[in-house]
Amino acid sequence: MAEREDIFRQIDLTRARTEAEWLARLDEIGDELGAFSPLGVHHVAFFADGNDTLLVSFESVAQIRATRADHRPLGLAIAQRHGWSSLTILARAPRWYRDTEVLEFFDAQIDAAFFDSFRRSLFYGAGMHGYAACAFSLTAPGATVLAIAPQATLDPEITPWERRFRTARRFDFRDRFGYAPAMLEGARNAFIVHDPSHRSDSMHATLFRQPFVTLLRSPRLGRDTEAGLERIGALDPMIEAAARGRLSPARFHDLMRKRRSDPGYLEALVKRAARAGHVRLTVMAAQAMLSQSGRGGVRAEPELEDLAD
Repeated sequence: MAEREDIFRQIDLTRARTEAEWLARLDEIGDELGAFSPLGVHHVAFFADGNDTLLVSFESVAQIRATRADHRPLGLAIAQRHGWSSLTILARAPRWYRDTEVLEFFDAQIDAAFFDSFRRSLFYGAGMHGYAACAFSLTAPGATVLAIAPQATLDPEITPWERRFRTARRFDFRDRFGYAPAMLEGARNAFIVHDPSHRSDSMHATLFRQPFVTLLRSPRLGRDTEAGLERIGALDPMIEAAARGRLSPARFHDLMRKRRSDPGYLEALVKRAARAGHVRLTVMAAQAMLSQSGRGGVRAEPELEDLAD
């Protein structure tokens, strides 16, 4: 572990001034830890060797550099903490991983039986990246999938109600690894996290209907569900629990209790209670929001939890 940290100190990702320089530094790190493979113009695969647990994450280069203090991919950072192996597929553009080079990369992993060498695999992503986590999990039979607000497909014949990603509809979602729910057939289990107050996300979630799929509701965490989960401190332990085969609805709801001390969540409760005309609940939510900052968190009343859900 210490040796790996030395590599990150020597090849400091935070000092990269441009995306190209950041990728060049990651390439150097790949030479030391595993492998770095460009997948055409728009994607990159980065592998860091570790033990027989594999965390496969799909992430955006721009988001990593904009939101993560260490400029390391989330999946890589979590895997490094636990000594796991990690495979990170990095997107440089919002192309839903439909480029031929990405499809061929996963075809090659099947041919090489790459995933067979791991005792346990977790595929993780959010939004567009959650779509990919579901779609490419087919290449690793027996894997667990954790996807936050994933799209099932952007095929206009299946999701004509989806209006958010109009330009992405030009991509082929009928080719191999195309329809994400069907690609889960080889998974041991899959967890689809979504915010029921986000109508389109909920509609996509309902397309994941297999009996081994568990839908988990994470209401009122803001526009970006993944960012909300990270803000309340639930994202990392959720990924860790899924990778260890310990994620369950009960564990998820335990983690979601962290939102009771989140100002953004409490503010959403205040607004929702006020719109609904619940004066007493509005006052309760407002008191919780005002007091939590000075007390390090308060316990939300069950009525408030019901209102959020």
